[in-house]
Order: sequence, then structure tokens, then C-alpha cells
Amino acid sequence: MTDKTTYPEYTSRYPLLVKSLMKRALYLYPDDIAMVYRTNSGDTLRYSWNQWHERTCRLGHGLKELGALPGDRIATMALNHHWHVENIFASICSGYISHPINIRLSMDHMIYTINHAEDKIIFFDEDIKPLVEMLYDKIKDTVKAFVYMSEKPGLPDTRIKPLYSYEELIGKQPENYEWPDLNEDTHAALYYTTGTTGLPKGALYTNRQVYLNTAHSIMRAGMMVRRPNDPPRPNQNISMMNVPLFHIHAWGAPFLSTMASSKTVFPGKFSPESFCELVQMEKVTGTMMVPTMLAMLLEYKDIDKWDLSSLLGVAIGGGALPLGLKQKAEKLFPEMRAGSGYGMTETMGGVIAGTIKRHMADWPDEDIDQIMVKTGLPSLPAIDARVVDEFDRDVPRDDETIGQIVLRGHWITEQYFKEPQRTAEAWRGGWFHTGDAAKIDKEGYITIVDRITDVIRSGSEMVPTVLLENITSNADFVLEATYVGVPDEKWGEIPMAIVKVMPGMNKTEEDVLEYLEKEGVEKGKITKWMLPVYVAIVNEIPKTSVGKYNKLEVRKNLQAFVDQAIRVRL
Repeated sequence: MTDKTTYPEYTSRYPLLVKSLMKRALYLYPDDIAMVYRTNSGDTLRYSWNQWHERTCRLGHGLKELGALPGDRIATMALNHHWHVENIFASICSGYISHPINIRLSMDHMIYTINHAEDKIIFFDEDIKPLVEMLYDKIKDTVKAFVYMSEKPGLPDTRIKPLYSYEELIGKQPENYEWPDLNEDTHAALYYTTGTTGLPKGALYTNRQVYLNTAHSIMRAGMMVRRPNDPPRPNQNISMMNVPLFHIHAWGAPFLSTMASSKTVFPGKFSPESFCELVQMEKVTGTMMVPTMLAMLLEYKDIDKWDLSSLLGVAIGGGALPLGLKQKAEKLFPEMRAGSGYGMTETMGGVIAGTIKRHMADWPDEDIDQIMVKTGLPSLPAIDARVVDEFDRDVPRDDETIGQIVLRGHWITEQYFKEPQRTAEAWRGGWFHTGDAAKIDKEGYITIVDRITDVIRSGSEMVPTVLLENITSNADFVLEATYVGVPDEKWGEIPMAIVKVMPGMNKTEEDVLEYLEKEGVEKGKITKWMLPVYVAIVNEIPKTSVGKYNKLEVRKNLQAFVDQAIRVRL
């Protein structure tokens, strides 16, 4: 019989905790730069892994001093910077729940998420102070303490009470902290959806789920098929965090960079100029963006003056990657590879990604491009994905039949926080129903065609708007494009294209239709009845807080877009 005193539980059941993600960097690279932040004043702050961890430890003590108890929600209303990441790790590793608040939600939805989550403490930075002041009267009975994050000493003049200075709070704390040995099923993170179809829903995750998602994401990167002309992988990845931390902790980026010991660059507010300057200065190798950020770079007229040769990869999420946008970007950055991915608040980041199989490695670039802009394959070993019909039966792999994506895996959200009915609606038959309409081809590649609620229903047929958006964006004169349905007495709905053209391009609504007829209908990608009846060329297309096309906003102002549009066919 085994003597249990010589066979400790931690050998057979070592808990998968977020605190363990910090060990490698602290052991191997304690003096390497971990984080670089460009402040509002233009200064550049740099912290080594040891310095960052010391500050995080001090904050762990500070949270206790503020009265935080296990399970409390610790919220942040902030941009991307080292304070934000310190807060994430100190909260989770102490046994609290990190709740990054989406500061781009409507006021009502922000108030709802704070009160629904029952946030105990809110950390906010200088840029967000006016917003917190606007919310204060509606949240002050829930939130017990506020903490101000700034490189400037002291506190601002504000009615927000009780208010503490971040730097003063941690400055008086010990530099070492014994992170508790939590149960791996201790909840770690709470993310709310954008609430485009109702009140936001809170997706809850455990330490185990965060750890497994991080480890499998790094595993996937090591298993990716390489092409003969791919640039060599650097020994150290240097990433720029453009996706806001209030979007699922920037798709899990702080956990990934910490486990991989990668330097992270925080650009402050995103702009094409600051992006280019920091890529050149810090030799950034990779980043993540929503498609609209990539489109902003393509519009930037001074981009040629910067050395962006270090940039090797851009992961696109938050919306489909149109083939045209990918090709335009890779023409601008010859060493860069852009690829699409799919995830949602309820999946804690990407779970499906555009990636090639081994037999495709030597394919021509144009064929590879067609693969890489598909939504992709289940990209992580512990994720199962299917496309099913209304009876939860697999649809044929014909790349035509439309069904719904369903998922299961180690880090699909277990539940909506305090929402048992909405949890039951999503989890049916052991699968999480995403609400995203898609098709699947014979190789198993999934392509999203729409949200179930966004499909245009014309007569007895469904018009997939994402397919139309992708084809339209392939035109060299198109920067962005989206589609919505316009009510019609005969057909129920008819398609309308809303298009933003590339700077300096003098194109008309008829040019859009002509392109779609030639590249879409004549090449068999779409049928003639899918062509838009209306085309509106606009200066800007409404976006959601995560950079997706805001079709709800378009529908609210539908008549204004119809009035601006030209009817291009009967």
C-alpha cells in the first residue's frame, strides 16, 4: 500500500491555477522586459518580469486591505496598460474574480453589468474618470471602493468616494505575496456579452479553464503547418496588445504572453501612427486586431515612412476577415501573414481558426488565401465543433447547407452568471449553441455566413450576409462593406449593401453591382437573386464596441440608409 505521506496529492492532482502561469518567466527571464507602456504624457514605462511580479504581489496585499473576500468581483474600467494586467493577475491569483467592464457599452448596459455582477471594487484610469463620474450615482450602492490608476501622484478632484490611489495603495505593501493554493475550479473571470439582442449576459470561467485555454493555445501555435516561404519564427515573440482587455482579457493575451515569457507592448489608444511607431521602436513580431483596425492601417497615408519589417503575423477576430482585406494587407506588409479566427465571449477567445493542413503547404498563394479566410477548423485540441440543423443533426459537408455552430470543450463557459434559464437555452444535448449560422466543406472547414438573427430571408431563401460582405470587400476599391435586409411586400426582405470605399477611389453604386455580378455570380460564388437591390456608399459604417458591423444600429436607422442608397436593380 502506498504511503500517502510520500505521495503527495500535488503529484497526482496538481491544481491548474492562473498563478502557475507566472512561474516560467520569473524563473528563466526575471530581468527581461515584460511590459512596455506608452503613457498619455508620452513617457515609456518598462517593467521586467521581477518588477511586474513585485507590483502584482503588492496589489494582492492591497486588495486584502480594501476588504476583498474570496469570490468577490474586482472590476476594471481601463485601457490597456501594466496596471490593468497587474490587477487581472492579483485578483485571480488571490481567489477573486476579475471582471473587465466593456467601457464601450451603452450607459444603461454598463450600469446593469456592474450591479448584476455586484462588483466590490472598481479600478479605473485617468482617461475613464469622466465616465465613472457619470455612472457613479447608479453604482455607488453596489461598489464599496474605487481605485485610481495613473502615473501622476495624488488623487483627482472628483466626487467618487471612497477613492484610493493605486500607487499609494501598493507603495506601502510588502513586495512578496504567498499566492493561495486555490481549488482549480475556483472562479477566475467574468465577461459580459455586448448585449446586441438584449441585456448583456455574464460568462463565468474557472482557474482551470483559463489555464487549459492558455496551454492549448500555445500548443496550437507549435503545431501549425509551416509553408516553404514562411519567415523564421523568432526566439522571443514581442506582441502588441491592440484588442482591449475588456474584450475577454484581450482574447486571453495576458495569460498567453506571461506563460510564454513574451514581451508585451501597450500602445495606449490605438491609432495608425502610434501603432507604426511602436512596431518600429520595439520590433513587434505579432499582434491581434479586429478587421476595422487593419482597415485603418490601409487608410494611413504615411505608413511607408515606418520600418514594419519585424511584423510577422496578425490574428484577426471580432469579425470575418475578407479576402480582399487580407490580400491588401499582405501586399503592404510582405513578411506578414494575416489569418482569421472565431470565438465569442462564451468561448474565452478563439476556438476555430483559419489554418492549413500538411498537404496544402505547397499550394499556390491564391489557394492558401482561400483557406485562410475561412472561419477555419477547431483550432485547439480540446474543442469539438459541429454545424447542425434545427434538429441538431450534422449538416452535409457540401459547403452550401447552412446550419448553426455548436461547441463543447474544456473552456466553453459553464454557465451564464445568475442566469439559469439563458444557460439552459444555450446548453442543449451536451452542446453549446452559438447562434452563428455557418456551412462546412468536405475538408471540415467551417465558414460563418451570419448570425442566425442577421440572415436576410428573401422569399423562401436565406441570403448569407457575411458571404456577400467578403466578396464585396475583395474589390480593390472597397474598404468595408456590410449588408442588411430591407422590408419588401413581395419578397419579405431584399438585400442592401452599405459600402465604404478606399480613399481616393471615385466609384459608384453601379460599380459595386457590376463587381458582384462579375466576381460573384459569373464565378458561381453567389446566385443572381442574392445581389443587392440597394447600394449605399457611406463615409462610415456603424460599429459595435468590439468593432463588428452594428447591424442593430443600421436597422434602427434603416430608412436613412435607404434614402441615401441607389436602387441598382429591380
